[in-house]
Amino acid sequence: MVARAYTVAFEGVEARLVEVQCATSPGLPAFSIVGLPDKAVSEARDRVRAALGALSIALPSKKITVNLSPADLPKEGSHFDLPIALALLAALDVIPQDTAANTVALGELSLDGTLVAVLGALPAAMAAAAHDKALVCPAPCGAEAAWVDATAVYAPTSLSETLRHFTGQSPLPVAVAGTVQSDRTHRDFADVKGQEKAKRALEIAATGRHHALMVGPPGSGKSMLAARLPGILPPLSAAEALDTSMIHSLAGLLSDGGINRARPFREPHHTASMAAIVGGGRGAKPGEVSLAHNGVLFMDEFPEYPRTVLETLRQPIEAGEVVVARANAHVRYPCRFMLVAAANPCKCGYLSDPNRACAKVPLCGEDYMQRISGPLMDRFDLRIEVPPVALQDLDLPSSGDTSAVIAARVAAGRAVQSARFAGTQMRVNADLEGAALEEVATPDADGKDLLLKVADRFGLSARGYHRVLRVARTIADLDGSDGVRKPHVAEAVGYRLALSKEV
Repeated sequence: MVARAYTVAFEGVEARLVEVQCATSPGLPAFSIVGLPDKAVSEARDRVRAALGALSIALPSKKITVNLSPADLPKEGSHFDLPIALALLAALDVIPQDTAANTVALGELSLDGTLVAVLGALPAAMAAAAHDKALVCPAPCGAEAAWVDATAVYAPTSLSETLRHFTGQSPLPVAVAGTVQSDRTHRDFADVKGQEKAKRALEIAATGRHHALMVGPPGSGKSMLAARLPGILPPLSAAEALDTSMIHSLAGLLSDGGINRARPFREPHHTASMAAIVGGGRGAKPGEVSLAHNGVLFMDEFPEYPRTVLETLRQPIEAGEVVVARANAHVRYPCRFMLVAAANPCKCGYLSDPNRACAKVPLCGEDYMQRISGPLMDRFDLRIEVPPVALQDLDLPSSGDTSAVIAARVAAGRAVQSARFAGTQMRVNADLEGAALEEVATPDADGKDLLLKVADRFGLSARGYHRVLRVARTIADLDGSDGVRKPHVAEAVGYRLALSKEV
């Protein structure tokens, strides 16, 4: 007779159900695992044997075969230990077979039978709920998995506790969800002296989730401004928090089972590889663009990133998802993020300062900014000049609104967009396209006339034209205007052409 237990295999954020079949048959004693396992899964037989030995359960002198179905799906990771042990215990009639078959399990076994935490408990709980099964996972993962309240989650500390639960000797309590964490920054926009135009641009970017590029000399406040963005972004909605946490669960970024309602803020170093930025590597793990899903991806020293890395951003920015292609699978991760980039105007950074600029001015600036290709530059909605702050201005009192005041305006703008896009797949103005863009972002006659003249004069692409409309719609939302008018278009055009030499 074949005993069955269930677990999951991860394809991106999707957890696919895997049936663990175990059969014993006469023959020379052997323990084999088939079904396209990787090295970690193949080694499970030794961990399972030792863990059962710690419980004084001896394996029979028979041939033991474990099949992981579907057999053509790659199986990776140590979380297959516990389901293999459960299927084997069911085959030996130590635990009821029907109970094991109604459970999705994942967990790594120590040699003494202790259960070790694994990645992906949250997506696994989603899969268990979808198939109307309970979930058994290690105790450190229970609070994370329990956020999916559509299924029962049990979190034992060891294989012996799991065994007593399945035999009814000592049933486990249902795991309780972790706390809602909040690591919102205390950095305040009021700390930034001057740079009122840059603050205004970042407020627009945060409201409509528009991509922004800041260019200015070293020390002008680009990184300082970006670091204060999390303080004005609204918290994640319940659906967004669960969506983002599933990615963070696979990356092992959830601590103590808590779900974070603050929007992600990722800032990779400019030496990061392509796999680190867009995903890949061993197991096709999520990259920074996916870890920033529903949040901000801040890339400082933008032109210093390798050209191949920068060019890989183009498709995820447009599609809102990234596909990590491998020979045996195509793994998809969502990545709807706000890209905020910062750059010096040239290699030395002092292009506009004749006292400190190098002898290669202005060619050094042109060569440096050309590291950002035209198609990638075209995807930045807001291009912001960040000039140096005069030293005497640093002694002046704080100017401009605090982060709390700006955050209130951003939240009001997001509320307008939420009402506008209710019942659709769109969430913010950056998602507008097609008929919806024409319906809500078409400016009045004066605004449209201005935009057409600018498009003709500066050769805006169709993408650039539509991005100006989206930004203008966001400015109108902040202004409390039902329609897009000429002043809104003029401000959006100003940000679009801020770094153009022809202006």
